Amino acid sequence: MFIDTHAHVNFSAFRDDAEEVIRRSLDNDTWMILVGTEFKTSNRALHFANKYEKGVYAAVGLHPIHLEESVVDSQENGNEYSFVTRGEDFDYGSYEKLAKFEKVVAIGEIGLDYYHLDPTKDVNAIKKKQREVFAQQLLLARSLDLPVIIHCRQAHDDLLEILQEFKKEYGQIIPNDRPWGVVHCFSGDEDLAWKYFNLGLLISFTGLITFSQQWDDLIRKIPLDKIMIETDTPYMAPEPYRGQRNEPVLVQYVAKRIADIKNLKIEKVAEVTFENARQLFRI
Repeated sequence: MFIDTHAHVNFSAFRDDAEEVIRRSLDNDTWMILVGTEFKTSNRALHFANKYEKGVYAAVGLHPIHLEESVVDSQENGNEYSFVTRGEDFDYGSYEKLAKFEKVVAIGEIGLDYYHLDPTKDVNAIKKKQREVFAQQLLLARSLDLPVIIHCRQAHDDLLEILQEFKKEYGQIIPNDRPWGVVHCFSGDEDLAWKYFNLGLLISFTGLITFSQQWDDLIRKIPLDKIMIETDTPYMAPEPYRGQRNEPVLVQYVAKRIADIKNLKIEKVAEVTFENARQLFRI
């Protein structure tokens, strides 16, 4: 059994076949967390999750790039995407209402993104707004005893500072020393990974590791119980599907790459990463 801990089948890329994609994954022993990035996609994630007794769960949150109206156009690592963000003000009460539904297992995707900043705007003001909204969503997670799914792009110093201050002031988001969140699509080094581990967080890997050897040494060294696997569907399809639309069933290729690097059987990687996700998201 596999679990894709970060999928966006709730995005418009799956407008015509979302149910088919979900069913294909479930039929191939692959569960999923559908992750929202704004209120609309958070609500849609919950809508899909509510249709299934098990195997499909939702996370709700406001992604930092959706705080401002902008055009996002990127091509990197075989990952092409282009869309317009309308700009959404974080409404604590609306997200709190969504997050109280049973199938919501996390607050996310939340965090900081300095990569997509519009240089024609007040960059410092946008960064400040991102930090403030991130902090508000951490408080929401704490109030509801939910873990967090964290996005970070070219902002790790600020992110670590916020997390350290938050933990110092409020303690662990989730009690009993269990992991209380994950830094998704991890792209840092071993030193950064251990900084997050020491804060009580896990990290997760995408299909990036199937066509880049940059993280082989890191994956070889870190404990399997500190990581999870994901697709970030519809982006970052793994080899041999690079450049195509990704989907949750392909998370097995991420597991296979980790197994190869750590000289383990894929069944072992599937078992441990599934258990890591089960404990974090309490599913």
